[in-house]
Amino acid sequence: MKLIAGLGNPGERYAKTRHNIGFCVLDRVFEKIGAAGEREKFRGLLTEKIVEGEKVLFLKPQTFMNSSGDAVIEALNFYKIDPAADLLVIHDDLDLPPGKIRIRSHGGSGGHNGLKSIISHIGENFWRIKCGIGRPDMETIDFVLGRFTEEEKQPVADMLILAADAVVDFMEDMDRERWVQKYNKK
Repeated sequence: MKLIAGLGNPGERYAKTRHNIGFCVLDRVFEKIGAAGEREKFRGLLTEKIVEGEKVLFLKPQTFMNSSGDAVIEALNFYKIDPAADLLVIHDDLDLPPGKIRIRSHGGSGGHNGLKSIISHIGENFWRIKCGIGRPDMETIDFVLGRFTEEEKQPVADMLILAADAVVDFMEDMDRERWVQKYNKK
């Protein structure tokens, strides 16, 4: 069993903001694999899908970004999922330009409060897809809670497709070394 958590903030006010890129990637994955039926569970919106005979859980924490770990740990504990092997977190990253993704198997939060929250519960060893949103020329909080500019929209749309493909390959148990090499090259 795998848990794939896309990070974001709940509510229409935050929909399609830079900080909600994790939710946007999951929506793209749902379109790609035909997943539906979000329900409230683990302080988040949970969707389940059987992929190649294995149950995959998709979680959009509804705890707000800074408490994402509260929702993630509930799901991990309930299903007894090994985070080092079977947790994938999708989040925005200021250090990557819009349109780029980077896969990592462990590491610190890089200042990302959603990751800080998850790390505080389970440590640093879990898979993540970092989705580039670029560096702000304004206050960071205003930037991450803002929407993408017109010139960013196409690179971000392409990134959503790429990140969704990476999620599907993770679900289908692509060899992890090959998986990392495939997506970190692009």
